[in-house]
Amino acid sequence: MNTEQNEIFQRGDQGSADYFNGTAWVKILVPKDQTGTYGVGNVVFEPGCRNNWHTHATGQILLITDGKGWYQEKGQAARPLTKGDVVVIPVDVVHWHGAAKDSSFTHIVITNNSPEGPVKWMERVSDEEYNSLG
Repeated sequence: MNTEQNEIFQRGDQGSADYFNGTAWVKILVPKDQTGTYGVGNVVFEPGCRNNWHTHATGQILLITDGKGWYQEKGQAARPLTKGDVVVIPVDVVHWHGAAKDSSFTHIVITNNSPEGPVKWMERVSDEEYNSLG
């Protein structure tokens, strides 16, 4: 099955290797709304790709549109995600998200803007952490 044929939005630009372990594609759909309150993007993770641990100073919402993936908050068990799931990420919670080993994973992100910027990047999710998932 060709995943690109099922995609709702174009893939956009390849995500930076500084923030993604593996290949991800980021398409900014709304850089900022007219009130300057939030931005909206679409992220496609290839199988096995995940982003680094990070936080959002004003939170974030993920709308899962395709594939299988994971969401994990620091100190908590990872949560499997599939099409139709919604994740509301609280303010300043350290977390990561990304694809399952055997599936691509696509989500829309709604990120509130803040004076500190939309995201604070941290260390990579280790192979040991990731490979321990089901």
